[in-house]
Amino acid sequence: METVLLDTGLRRTDLASGLVVLSESMPGVRSVATGIFVRTASAHERRAKMGVSHLLEHMVFKGTERRSARQIALELEVRGGGLDAFTGRDYTSFQAHVLDEDLPLAVDILTDLVRRPTLDERDLVPERNVILEEINGVLDTPDDLVHELHAATLWPTHPYGYSILGTPETVNALGTSDLREAHRGYYPANCVVAAAGNVDHDRLLEALGREGWLNDAPAQPPRQPVPPVPAVRGASRAEVRDSSQTHIVFGTDTFPVRDPRRFALGILVNAFGGGMSSRLFQRVREELGLAYAIFAFKQFFQSTGQLGVYVGTQPATADQAIEAIRQEYDRLARQGLPPAELDDGKRQLKGQVVLSLESPGARMHRLAGFVLHNDTYRTLSDMLAEIDAVTLEQTAAIAAEFFPAERQTIVRLGPDEKSVNGKR
Repeated sequence: METVLLDTGLRRTDLASGLVVLSESMPGVRSVATGIFVRTASAHERRAKMGVSHLLEHMVFKGTERRSARQIALELEVRGGGLDAFTGRDYTSFQAHVLDEDLPLAVDILTDLVRRPTLDERDLVPERNVILEEINGVLDTPDDLVHELHAATLWPTHPYGYSILGTPETVNALGTSDLREAHRGYYPANCVVAAAGNVDHDRLLEALGREGWLNDAPAQPPRQPVPPVPAVRGASRAEVRDSSQTHIVFGTDTFPVRDPRRFALGILVNAFGGGMSSRLFQRVREELGLAYAIFAFKQFFQSTGQLGVYVGTQPATADQAIEAIRQEYDRLARQGLPPAELDDGKRQLKGQVVLSLESPGARMHRLAGFVLHNDTYRTLSDMLAEIDAVTLEQTAAIAAEFFPAERQTIVRLGPDEKSVNGKR
């Protein structure tokens, strides 16, 4: 076991088992956010098993060797704390936000969930129904559904295009044997533990030691990122839905989370559609009055990334909105950002980074992210300096590569185009 000081109040311990433990002390708070992050998630699934990681995340809350589902729900809540979990593309997380004095209990409960779930057959049917209702909720929420359809169109044969929730067919086909296989594969090993707040690193290690984490034998090497595949660029897909709006997503693939260009892309996304002052908001909403909601977004994964735009508009104005957005894409691709807009973009991104780290939970996720993505730890000052170092040439090159309108795959969800055009 080796512990190093990464920064003031920030320590990291690496164990022979492969477990990494990180903590950051935040003077002035009386709470701790702590989480166990498992290096397995939807990106590691086969199409036929789509949704197994998410179902497993749900099922561990149905009972463990030490606790019933009710005990899991009550033990932290009655102390004012909270327990949560999340299945992503590259990892699954289980986290708690508690009073500092309750950190040992939080570690105990999180360990129970990750290492000792019962995965009882009798719990599978009701929890499967819960997942099916979650899927139905997406199907009934077109501004969520259109993003799922876009990912599937962009990566039709890759797990990054699969639904994290799965489909009714795949979820109904999953059994407890699938859950146990997924749990045995990577849950007990290859974990990252992170905590931030009023936390003492040695106390955190002691709590983990009581739960058996420090005595594990060396594990298999950390799970590698899924291999990337080329995305489908420049495609169009229309799905008919009887709705009051047409929901549209533009998007393309970019680069993985560790790419040094990520801050430059962040500046471009903010300028393009990151808020009320952005180009898309000013053009499509304020000038043309075509939408209430319009925004640009980015996501970074271990093997690739995604850049896109969402807009919801009246069916009769969908074509006009698409054309206006295309024009803004091409304008940014051709011209890049002028110096004043780049300076504003740097200030905006730096402000977002700093403000995002105001809470223990955000600090916890930041710590874990460096290890989960095999990235080098950087202080907040280092990150802000990287943003300041972004140049006009860098943003122009990224805009020219990723923002041309012809590169964007477009998915629209709403009334049939022919019937709408016929009414006009």
